[in-house]
Amino acid sequence: MKTSIFDYDLPPGLIAQDPLPERDSSRLMVLDRATRRVTHHVFRDLPELLREGDALVVNSTRVLPARLHGRKEPSGGAVELLLLESATPGQGSRWKAMTRGASLRPGVKISFADGVLEAEVIGGPDEGIVTVELSAAGGDVHVAIDACGEVPLPPYITHELPDSERYQTVYAERELSSAAPTAGLHFTPDVLDRLAAKGVLTARLELAVGMDTFIPVREEDVEDHRMHTEWFSMDERCAATANEARRRGGRVVAVGTTSVRVLETCASDDGTVAAGHGRTDLFITPGYAFKAVDALITNFHFPRSTLLMLVCAFGGTDFVLRAYEEAARERYRFYSFGDAMLVL
Repeated sequence: MKTSIFDYDLPPGLIAQDPLPERDSSRLMVLDRATRRVTHHVFRDLPELLREGDALVVNSTRVLPARLHGRKEPSGGAVELLLLESATPGQGSRWKAMTRGASLRPGVKISFADGVLEAEVIGGPDEGIVTVELSAAGGDVHVAIDACGEVPLPPYITHELPDSERYQTVYAERELSSAAPTAGLHFTPDVLDRLAAKGVLTARLELAVGMDTFIPVREEDVEDHRMHTEWFSMDERCAATANEARRRGGRVVAVGTTSVRVLETCASDDGTVAAGHGRTDLFITPGYAFKAVDALITNFHFPRSTLLMLVCAFGGTDFVLRAYEEAARERYRFYSFGDAMLVL
């Protein structure tokens, strides 16, 4: 399968640079796979578009302040690190990181905030990614990261946000991700309350968004792309909620491609999901047989990205790409702070 299939033209002016003043005022394009019909809504309409007994499954990870600005020792050369993942998510001192600035080789030491946090390169570079061992003057690496780091915005965002919380979901919990699970950025407490009042259940899982958000598919053939592993966790409560919804005739509605990958990683052939945690390199492309996911809420993604490939696998390549063309014509906003799509 050629990667070029998943290419499309996007006017630069449609790349959203800022979130809308109200999260749930984003537009929502609805794709009905049965009728091949596209309709246009606002995200706050979501409770009217789902049904009693459906289960909404969200990725509750919070974005780390993962961008660090430091200096090489003893030369003083400027270094920027973007922390991607730790060997033990939620704890630990060994991290993979993308680099910018000075050349980094094993043995190089970097100081952040005059020694509040320090890093030693112990592996790489490999496609701009190094492995570092972090240490903190106060002893707690994660406290030091919080003190020294900035929430990393995508590279196509040209300025800092006045309020970095707008790059977090309202239900974010543990700091595990290097980028936001952006499909969730549209939710507000009011939307969640109205969904609950309608009888839509909400369940939470975790996937630490990491390298594959930042690394494009460069191979000519999709099958040659190597998917990096990402850490995930689904607890018994989430699994039970999804399974019970299906048993009662409801739908499992995944919020974002990250939730899809966890659900499908944990699914058996009969569609039930089991609690578990670990790492997944599940690469979903057209032809994949979905087991656990019945509907998908997602944003509009980069051309040639693994995220777009997943959405095409779920909605049908021709149908999804036609919807993308319509979204561009209708001036939808694209990417992290853009509008949303509901595929039923």
